[in-house]
Amino acid sequence: MASVFSAEQVACVCEVLLQGGAMERLSAFLRSLPTWPSLQGQESVLKARAAVAFHQGCFPELYSLLEGFHFSPRSHPLLQQLWLRAHYLEAERQRGRPLGAVGKYRVRRKFPLPRTIWDGEETSYCFKEKSRSVLRAWYCRKPYPTPREKRDLAAATGLTTTQVSNWFKNRRQRDRAAHCRDRYAMDKRGVPGPHCSRLPPERQGLHTPALTKTFPPRRAPAPYTSVCLPTPTPASAPQPPATVRDGPGLQTPHGGGPE
Repeated sequence: MASVFSAEQVACVCEVLLQGGAMERLSAFLRSLPTWPSLQGQESVLKARAAVAFHQGCFPELYSLLEGFHFSPRSHPLLQQLWLRAHYLEAERQRGRPLGAVGKYRVRRKFPLPRTIWDGEETSYCFKEKSRSVLRAWYCRKPYPTPREKRDLAAATGLTTTQVSNWFKNRRQRDRAAHCRDRYAMDKRGVPGPHCSRLPPERQGLHTPALTKTFPPRRAPAPYTSVCLPTPTPASAPQPPATVRDGPGLQTPHGGGPE
C-alpha cells in the first residue's frame, strides 16, 4: 500500500507517526516501503528508522544511521536525545544501576555527538556558548531575575526554566567565593588581587581594604654613655658604718648583729 505514496506523502506519514509516538505503526509502515534508494535515503525516513531502532533497543543500528547521514539542524534535537539516551541505557545496563549527573556527564564525554547531528558549537555542561552568552549578558545587568524573566530567558536560550535558575544560582555562588578570595589577596595598600576581574562590573570596586595592625613609631635608642664609678677610699681612712632601715625606727649596721 505504501508503494502508491509519493516521496512527499511518505515523509508526511513518517513525521505524523513519529510525533504521535506510534512506534509500532511506524515500524510496520517502514517495512512496507519499497527499497528505492531515493526513498530510503530521505531524511524523514532515516529519522523514523532511527526512532524505531531506539524503541526496539537496536542501538548499533541507531548509531550507524546517525553517523552515516548528515541531518538538517531541525532534526538535531530529537536525534541528539536518541544518541545520548541510548548510551545512557547501555551504561546503566553495564553498571546495573541508574546513572547520576556525574555518570551522565562522563558518558557524554566518552561518546560525544557526531558531526552529522551536531552543529559543531562547543558546549559547557550541556549549555551552548551562545546560550551562556545570553545568560552572562543578563547577569551583568540583573543577577536576580524574576520568574517571568527566567521563563523568557529559557525561551531565548532553548533551556528549561530550572536550568536557567540553577545557572544564576551557581554563578552567584562562584562570584561570592571569588569575592572572598580577593579580599584576602589584597596587599597592605589595598590593591585588589588578581581574581578581581572575575567579579561582574556592578560588584567591582566594592572591596574593603584589609585591616592591618598599626604600631607607634619606634624611638631611637639612647646613646651609650659610660658609668663613672666612685673612686675607692683608702682602707686607712675611717668610714662611718652604713645602716639599712629594716622597718620604722629600726636600724641594723652592716657587718654587725642586733643591738
